[in-house]
Amino acid sequence: MPRALWTGASGMAAQQVNVDLIANNIANVNTTGFKRQRANFQDLYYDIAVAPGTRAGDLGTNPTGTQIGTGVKLSGTPRIFTTGSVEVTGSQTDMAIDGEGFFRVTLPDGTTNAYTRAGDFRFDSAGNLVTPDGYLTGVQGFDPALGPVAVATDGVVSQNGAQIGQLNLTRFANPAGLTAIGRNLFVESQGSGQAVEVTPGTNGMGTIRSGALEKANVEVVTELVNLIVAQRAFEANSKSIKTSDDMLRTANEIIR
Repeated sequence: MPRALWTGASGMAAQQVNVDLIANNIANVNTTGFKRQRANFQDLYYDIAVAPGTRAGDLGTNPTGTQIGTGVKLSGTPRIFTTGSVEVTGSQTDMAIDGEGFFRVTLPDGTTNAYTRAGDFRFDSAGNLVTPDGYLTGVQGFDPALGPVAVATDGVVSQNGAQIGQLNLTRFANPAGLTAIGRNLFVESQGSGQAVEVTPGTNGMGTIRSGALEKANVEVVTELVNLIVAQRAFEANSKSIKTSDDMLRTANEIIR
Protein backbone atom coordinates (compact mmCIF):
# COMPACT_ATOMS: atom_id res chain seq x y z
CA MET A 1 0.00 0.00 0.00
CA PRO A 2 1.54 3.37 -0.97
CA ARG A 3 2.78 5.31 2.04
CA ALA A 4 1.33 8.53 0.60
CA LEU A 5 -2.24 7.33 1.25
CA TRP A 6 -1.71 7.29 5.02
CA THR A 7 0.47 10.39 4.97
CA GLY A 8 -2.21 12.36 3.14
CA ALA A 9 -4.90 11.02 5.48
CA SER A 10 -2.95 12.24 8.52
CA GLY A 11 -2.70 15.68 6.92
CA MET A 12 -6.45 15.81 6.29
CA ALA A 13 -7.19 14.78 9.89
CA ALA A 14 -4.83 17.45 11.22
CA GLN A 15 -6.37 20.20 9.10
CA GLN A 16 -9.86 19.14 10.17
CA VAL A 17 -8.86 19.80 13.80
CA ASN A 18 -7.38 23.12 12.69
CA VAL A 19 -10.70 24.09 11.09
CA ASP A 20 -12.54 23.03 14.27
CA LEU A 21 -10.41 25.39 16.36
CA ILE A 22 -10.81 28.28 13.91
CA ALA A 23 -14.58 27.75 13.86
CA ASN A 24 -14.67 27.88 17.67
CA ASN A 25 -12.61 31.09 17.66
CA ILE A 26 -15.01 32.73 15.22
CA ALA A 27 -18.07 31.47 17.12
CA ASN A 28 -16.77 33.20 20.28
CA VAL A 29 -15.81 36.51 18.66
CA ASN A 30 -18.30 38.32 20.94
CA THR A 31 -17.70 36.23 24.07
CA THR A 32 -16.46 38.33 26.99
CA GLY A 33 -12.87 37.52 27.93
CA PHE A 34 -12.55 34.68 25.40
CA LYS A 35 -9.01 33.69 24.39
CA ARG A 36 -8.38 32.23 20.97
CA GLN A 37 -6.67 28.90 20.34
CA ARG A 38 -4.33 27.77 17.62
CA ALA A 39 -3.29 24.32 16.41
CA ASN A 40 0.33 23.20 16.68
CA PHE A 41 1.55 20.26 14.62
CA GLN A 42 4.59 18.00 14.53
CA ASP A 43 5.84 15.50 12.00
CA LEU A 44 5.51 11.76 12.61
CA TYR A 45 8.02 8.92 12.69
CA TYR A 46 10.47 8.80 9.77
CA ASP A 47 11.18 5.69 7.74
CA ILE A 48 14.99 5.78 7.60
CA ALA A 49 16.04 3.49 4.77
CA VAL A 50 19.63 4.75 4.81
CA ALA A 51 20.97 6.53 7.87
CA PRO A 52 23.00 9.72 7.36
CA GLY A 53 26.72 8.98 7.46
CA THR A 54 26.31 5.41 6.25
CA ARG A 55 29.31 4.24 4.26
CA ALA A 56 28.58 4.25 0.53
CA GLY A 57 30.89 1.61 -0.90
CA ASP A 58 34.39 2.90 -1.68
CA LEU A 59 33.16 6.45 -2.34
CA GLY A 60 32.92 7.62 1.27
CA THR A 61 29.73 8.19 3.26
CA ASN A 62 26.18 9.23 2.42
CA PRO A 63 25.86 12.79 3.80
CA THR A 64 22.07 12.90 4.12
CA GLY A 65 20.81 9.33 4.01
CA THR A 66 17.26 8.44 2.96
CA GLN A 67 14.59 9.60 5.39
CA ILE A 68 10.92 9.47 4.37
CA GLY A 69 8.27 11.11 6.56
CA THR A 70 5.00 9.40 7.40
CA GLY A 71 2.73 12.35 8.06
CA VAL A 72 1.70 14.86 10.70
CA LYS A 73 -0.10 14.88 14.03
CA LEU A 74 -1.58 17.46 16.37
CA SER A 75 0.89 18.34 19.13
CA GLY A 76 -1.22 20.85 21.06
CA THR A 77 -3.95 23.46 21.02
CA PRO A 78 -2.45 26.31 23.09
CA ARG A 79 -4.66 29.18 24.14
CA ILE A 80 -3.33 32.67 23.38
CA PHE A 81 -3.74 34.91 26.43
CA THR A 82 -3.06 38.25 24.81
CA THR A 83 -5.28 41.05 26.10
CA GLY A 84 -8.41 41.78 24.11
CA SER A 85 -9.81 45.23 23.46
CA VAL A 86 -11.79 46.89 26.24
CA GLU A 87 -15.42 47.97 25.88
CA VAL A 88 -16.74 50.65 28.23
CA THR A 89 -20.13 49.62 29.66
CA GLY A 90 -20.68 52.14 32.45
CA SER A 91 -21.76 49.46 34.92
CA GLN A 92 -19.51 49.52 37.98
CA THR A 93 -19.80 45.77 38.49
CA ASP A 94 -18.38 45.14 35.00
CA MET A 95 -14.62 44.76 35.35
CA ALA A 96 -11.76 44.34 32.91
CA ILE A 97 -8.24 43.29 33.81
CA ASP A 98 -5.63 45.66 32.44
CA GLY A 99 -2.61 43.36 32.14
CA GLU A 100 -1.89 39.93 33.60
CA GLY A 101 -4.20 37.99 35.89
CA PHE A 102 -7.46 36.12 36.38
CA PHE A 103 -10.45 36.65 38.63
CA ARG A 104 -11.00 33.78 41.06
CA VAL A 105 -14.51 32.38 41.61
CA THR A 106 -15.85 29.48 43.65
CA LEU A 107 -17.67 26.64 41.89
CA PRO A 108 -20.96 25.26 43.27
CA ASP A 109 -19.22 22.50 45.29
CA GLY A 110 -17.88 25.27 47.55
CA THR A 111 -14.29 24.01 47.52
CA THR A 112 -13.07 24.18 43.92
CA ASN A 113 -11.80 27.45 42.52
CA ALA A 114 -12.12 28.47 38.88
CA TYR A 115 -10.52 31.39 37.08
CA THR A 116 -11.77 33.77 34.43
CA ARG A 117 -10.91 36.90 32.47
CA ALA A 118 -14.60 37.71 32.04
CA GLY A 119 -15.58 40.33 34.62
CA ASP A 120 -19.29 40.59 33.84
CA PHE A 121 -20.28 40.39 37.53
CA ARG A 122 -23.53 41.33 39.26
CA PHE A 123 -24.84 41.39 42.84
CA ASP A 124 -27.41 38.73 43.67
CA SER A 125 -30.39 39.12 46.02
CA ALA A 126 -28.20 38.22 49.01
CA GLY A 127 -25.69 40.96 48.26
CA ASN A 128 -22.99 38.65 46.88
CA LEU A 129 -20.96 39.64 43.83
CA VAL A 130 -21.40 36.72 41.42
CA THR A 131 -20.78 35.61 37.83
CA PRO A 132 -23.70 35.29 35.37
CA ASP A 133 -24.01 31.67 36.57
CA GLY A 134 -24.16 32.67 40.23
CA TYR A 135 -20.61 31.64 41.18
CA LEU A 136 -19.25 33.57 44.16
CA THR A 137 -16.33 35.97 43.88
CA GLY A 138 -15.83 36.46 47.61
CA VAL A 139 -17.27 39.98 47.74
CA GLN A 140 -20.42 40.21 49.83
CA GLY A 141 -22.47 42.60 51.92
CA PHE A 142 -23.88 44.84 49.19
CA ASP A 143 -26.88 46.86 50.39
CA PRO A 144 -28.87 48.54 47.61
CA ALA A 145 -30.15 51.12 50.09
CA LEU A 146 -26.64 52.52 50.45
CA GLY A 147 -26.20 53.41 46.81
CA PRO A 148 -23.82 52.17 44.10
CA VAL A 149 -20.49 50.47 44.66
CA ALA A 150 -17.05 51.68 43.64
CA VAL A 151 -14.24 49.38 42.51
CA ALA A 152 -10.68 50.71 42.75
CA THR A 153 -7.84 49.66 40.46
CA ASP A 154 -6.32 47.66 43.33
CA GLY A 155 -9.50 45.58 43.67
CA VAL A 156 -11.00 47.25 46.74
CA VAL A 157 -14.81 47.19 46.51
CA SER A 158 -16.53 49.83 48.61
CA GLN A 159 -20.02 51.20 49.12
CA ASN A 160 -20.83 54.55 50.71
CA GLY A 161 -17.17 54.88 51.71
CA ALA A 162 -16.98 51.53 53.51
CA GLN A 163 -15.03 48.57 52.13
CA ILE A 164 -17.18 45.49 51.52
CA GLY A 165 -14.64 43.30 49.76
CA GLN A 166 -11.29 42.83 48.05
CA LEU A 167 -10.85 41.34 44.60
CA ASN A 168 -7.38 39.88 44.11
CA LEU A 169 -6.00 38.57 40.83
CA THR A 170 -4.37 35.21 40.18
CA ARG A 171 -1.46 34.28 37.94
CA PHE A 172 -0.04 30.96 36.74
CA ALA A 173 3.41 29.93 35.56
CA ASN A 174 1.84 28.51 32.40
CA PRO A 175 -1.67 29.89 31.79
CA ALA A 176 -1.86 27.99 28.48
CA GLY A 177 -1.92 24.82 30.60
CA LEU A 178 -5.20 25.71 32.31
CA THR A 179 -8.15 23.39 31.70
CA ALA A 180 -11.13 25.10 30.06
CA ILE A 181 -14.48 23.99 31.51
CA GLY A 182 -16.77 26.36 29.61
CA ARG A 183 -18.71 29.39 30.90
CA ASN A 184 -15.50 31.46 30.40
CA LEU A 185 -13.91 29.49 33.25
CA PHE A 186 -10.62 27.64 33.69
CA VAL A 187 -9.39 25.34 36.42
CA GLU A 188 -5.87 24.65 37.60
CA SER A 189 -4.00 21.67 36.17
CA GLN A 190 -0.57 20.10 36.57
CA GLY A 191 0.42 21.83 33.34
CA SER A 192 -0.57 25.31 34.51
CA GLY A 193 1.21 25.24 37.84
CA GLN A 194 -0.32 26.39 41.12
CA ALA A 195 -2.39 29.54 41.40
CA VAL A 196 -0.60 32.54 42.90
CA GLU A 197 -2.92 35.24 44.24
CA VAL A 198 -1.64 38.82 44.16
CA THR A 199 -3.14 42.22 44.93
CA PRO A 200 -3.89 44.01 41.64
CA GLY A 201 -1.18 46.46 40.63
CA THR A 202 1.60 44.81 42.67
CA ASN A 203 4.43 42.47 41.64
CA GLY A 204 3.74 42.99 37.94
CA MET A 205 0.07 41.98 38.24
CA GLY A 206 -2.53 43.81 36.18
CA THR A 207 -5.02 46.29 37.55
CA ILE A 208 -8.82 46.26 37.56
CA ARG A 209 -10.78 48.68 35.41
CA SER A 210 -14.34 49.15 36.60
CA GLY A 211 -17.17 49.94 34.21
CA ALA A 212 -15.61 48.04 31.30
CA LEU A 213 -15.33 44.53 29.87
CA GLU A 214 -12.52 42.79 28.03
CA LYS A 215 -13.66 41.53 24.65
CA ALA A 216 -12.43 38.39 22.91
CA ASN A 217 -8.93 38.59 21.42
CA VAL A 218 -10.23 37.10 18.17
CA GLU A 219 -9.56 39.01 14.95
CA VAL A 220 -12.16 37.86 12.43
CA VAL A 221 -10.07 38.76 9.38
CA THR A 222 -7.10 36.75 10.66
CA GLU A 223 -9.31 33.76 11.45
CA LEU A 224 -10.89 33.86 7.98
CA VAL A 225 -7.45 33.90 6.36
CA ASN A 226 -6.41 30.97 8.57
CA LEU A 227 -9.61 29.19 7.54
CA ILE A 228 -8.75 29.58 3.85
CA VAL A 229 -5.20 28.32 4.45
CA ALA A 230 -6.52 25.29 6.37
CA GLN A 231 -9.05 24.54 3.63
CA ARG A 232 -6.40 24.68 0.91
CA ALA A 233 -4.10 22.45 2.96
CA PHE A 234 -6.96 19.97 3.39
CA GLU A 235 -7.55 19.98 -0.38
CA ALA A 236 -3.83 19.52 -1.11
CA ASN A 237 -3.68 16.49 1.18
CA SER A 238 -6.75 15.02 -0.51
CA LYS A 239 -5.00 15.53 -3.87
CA SER A 240 -1.98 13.56 -2.65
CA ILE A 241 -4.31 10.70 -1.68
CA LYS A 242 -6.00 10.80 -5.10
CA THR A 243 -2.62 10.87 -6.88
CA SER A 244 -1.43 7.89 -4.87
CA ASP A 245 -4.67 6.06 -5.65
CA ASP A 246 -4.27 6.82 -9.39
CA MET A 247 -0.73 5.46 -9.33
CA LEU A 248 -1.91 2.30 -7.57
CA ARG A 249 -4.71 1.89 -10.13
CA THR A 250 -2.22 2.28 -12.99
CA ALA A 251 0.03 -0.36 -11.49
CA ASN A 252 -2.91 -2.77 -11.11
CA GLU A 253 -3.93 -2.28 -14.74
CA ILE A 254 -0.53 -3.23 -16.13
CA ILE A 255 -1.35 -6.93 -16.03
CA ARG A 256 -4.66 -6.51 -17.81
